[in-house]
Amino acid sequence: MTIQPRRLRKLLHRMIDIYSPSGKEGDLLGFLQGYLKSRGLPVKRQEVDQHRHNLVVVPENQEIRLSFLGHVDTVTAYDLDHFACEENQDRIQGLGAADMKSGCAAMIESFVAFVEHQGCLPPAALALVVGEEEEGDGAERLVEDYHFPWAIIGEPTELRPCLSHYGYLEIQLRTRGMRKHASLASRRENAVEIMLHLVIEIVGYLEEKRPEIVCNIRDLFSAGSGFVVQEHCEAWLDLHIPPTVSPGEIVGDMEEIFLNHRERSSGIEGDFRTLTIDAGYELPGKGPAVSTLRAILESRGSEWKPEVFRSHSDANRIWAAGIKPILLGPGRLEQAHAPNEFVSFQEVCRAAEIYLDILSAVVTGRW
Repeated sequence: MTIQPRRLRKLLHRMIDIYSPSGKEGDLLGFLQGYLKSRGLPVKRQEVDQHRHNLVVVPENQEIRLSFLGHVDTVTAYDLDHFACEENQDRIQGLGAADMKSGCAAMIESFVAFVEHQGCLPPAALALVVGEEEEGDGAERLVEDYHFPWAIIGEPTELRPCLSHYGYLEIQLRTRGMRKHASLASRRENAVEIMLHLVIEIVGYLEEKRPEIVCNIRDLFSAGSGFVVQEHCEAWLDLHIPPTVSPGEIVGDMEEIFLNHRERSSGIEGDFRTLTIDAGYELPGKGPAVSTLRAILESRGSEWKPEVFRSHSDANRIWAAGIKPILLGPGRLEQAHAPNEFVSFQEVCRAAEIYLDILSAVVTGRW
């Protein structure tokens, strides 16, 4: 069995050219459903909400030992005039090239190549889901109907296996005071200034006491009226937490800082909310599946050097559902969401070859 690089390149170009930010994945899903059907793969739609759905390829009357999972959505375009695919020698550039349309294209090509050669599906599933860049609702819906012991997720890891994964906290902070004329501003009764000090205190605490945690101030905003002391302010924080650190402990620390700060701020009310708490995990570096993956990678000339995935992904959600995820895909995380996002096409081809090797291992019972 072998992949077809020319076919894979054409597929990846087309996928990048179709704009598919979270919530607007329909055009890409329509193309992919037709693409899979035309190549003999029995693709099913799994409804996520009244406007959106996942695509799932599942073998009939076989126990699913492994699922290949990829999200088809992207972040919104940095520039709507320049999001489409461009190619320069080995570099394929465009929105979603690394995160993670290249991983999805490689998975699709591996299934197409397998069915072309064998005439049937292996005991493995292919799941193309929506919404990963926002709420992860596609992955949550997937595990309501399907369960499989293992998953390969094609997030950008430079084809280095990630057996460990950071946890994730999404925190919302709100401060509320009294709206008044700007000439009457008081530092102790200004919701925006109180919020600024609160965020600085939280970030300072993390830098000093929890330097292993990655904190991103995702948003901080209030109303935009001039000459007005605004009556409210909101901030959103993303915390990426190593798998060995308890998310509950960090939530407790953040809430204590918030409560102490609120007590010192007379005339200002506030709220602290955790909207998402996703635990990290660590898989053991042994067992039949992991040993098989190691043998496959080493046979392809790759060093066996498992790493930890430092971002948030659908792996957090499917881990909570009792599925063991391994992240392994083309591209670099540093390129994800960047204005000049790109991926090496040679690496995409290697990914498809590795995925095809894994499908063969599933058939022979080595996975």
